[in-house]
Amino acid sequence: MNPASNPDAYGKPSGHQAQHSSNAPTSWSTGLFDCFSDVPNCCLTFWCPCVTFGQVADIVDKGTSTCTTTGALYALLVFVTGCGCCYSCFYRTKMRNQYMLTESPCPDFLVHCCCESCALCQEHRELRLRGFDMSLGWEGNMEKQNRGVAMAPKFEGGMNR
Repeated sequence: MNPASNPDAYGKPSGHQAQHSSNAPTSWSTGLFDCFSDVPNCCLTFWCPCVTFGQVADIVDKGTSTCTTTGALYALLVFVTGCGCCYSCFYRTKMRNQYMLTESPCPDFLVHCCCESCALCQEHRELRLRGFDMSLGWEGNMEKQNRGVAMAPKFEGGMNR
């Protein structure tokens, strides 16, 4: 099993933990406008951005909020105010801080206001490339990771000669 494919307890892929020893921000794995590098996600985000947002929020919040809850709240904000970017840019900032990513190409709020779909796709791709299976959510990824941990078998009975 590839160690980079399993997120550790901190939500970082095992293979990338010690990659950077300094606190300097790193670049995103893909560009903001690389939406078509993941066509299924691009289509899902175009037609139903609340699902992509919910998946990203579930991972970024480390399971404290569900995909369904955050996705529904996002959809409600978009429906009522037409401005889900006010909510989604908060998660981009939170994700950048967790993974020490640069604030590029411009501030998070502008990225989400001007390119909401592209921003959601980029965040989704970043988490997927860091080893998360986005369809499983945080809990599913943690269960998957824990199943991969080998444990010594229990030995029933005492010492016999």
